[in-house]
Amino acid sequence: MDNVTFYLMNGLLFSGTAILTIALFPVWKLTKELPPGSARSLWNVLTLMILFFIAGYITYAFVNWRNCSSFSELLVPGVFLGGAVFVLLVCLLSFKTVIDLQRINILEQENISDSLMGIFNRRYLDRRLKEEFLRSQRYNLPLAVLLLDIDRFKMVNDTCGHQIGDLVLKNLAKLILSTVRDIDIVARYGGEEILVIMPNTTATHAAVLAERLRHKIAMEEMATQDEESCHPAITITVSIGVAGFNHGQTTAVDLHTLIKNADKALYQAKNDGRDRVVVIGADS
Repeated sequence: MDNVTFYLMNGLLFSGTAILTIALFPVWKLTKELPPGSARSLWNVLTLMILFFIAGYITYAFVNWRNCSSFSELLVPGVFLGGAVFVLLVCLLSFKTVIDLQRINILEQENISDSLMGIFNRRYLDRRLKEEFLRSQRYNLPLAVLLLDIDRFKMVNDTCGHQIGDLVLKNLAKLILSTVRDIDIVARYGGEEILVIMPNTTATHAAVLAERLRHKIAMEEMATQDEESCHPAITITVSIGVAGFNHGQTTAVDLHTLIKNADKALYQAKNDGRDRVVVIGADS
């Protein structure tokens, strides 16, 4: 009986040690997936604790190498084994959860982002427009939008090709994102049109940013190409329509009217010669 309990005790202990060792692998993988910060530090602490438990299991096995004489003494090694299984399951489930969350996050980003320009798409734009409009009404805050369109963009596509045209769109989106504020929402409105939602901003202040953005775009090289197929440096100009509302103004403006005013302002900018900013709904 002593031999049976001896082998059972050591079998339980070494099985628990092996399971804890296996649990280290998902923990290490999970730690690599996490950015530096408190969460990653806590998982590093868990790694050290698992290593400490492994050392404790081995120490217990050597200390009690020949001291197991009855089945009742297998209780502690059995608990050790159960604890090791529990740790392994928690680590595996945590790792799987993180991977699933990453996959969901990627799908969400793809669902709300424009794959070409790297900004928000029309679906997300419509949702955020409603949210920001309701928020501005609730807290009596101003709201402004910029509607931007590339001047003669068809000429770029026809002359340089659609690949260069796509590159121009990508670089334009990057330039806009680097110019607007963090709280502003930049989204593709349709074709080469881009709409910028500017919360807590009057039309007058939005027009200042629009003018700065227009000038910056005109001075920037958007793409390069061989002289044989196109100009060595491609620059563009944009027309921008600005619309906004304040709760202090006399004329009531709803969301539909706000976007319609921005579209009217853009149309007027095009008719007035392009490469300019037109404002509708400036502060009175």
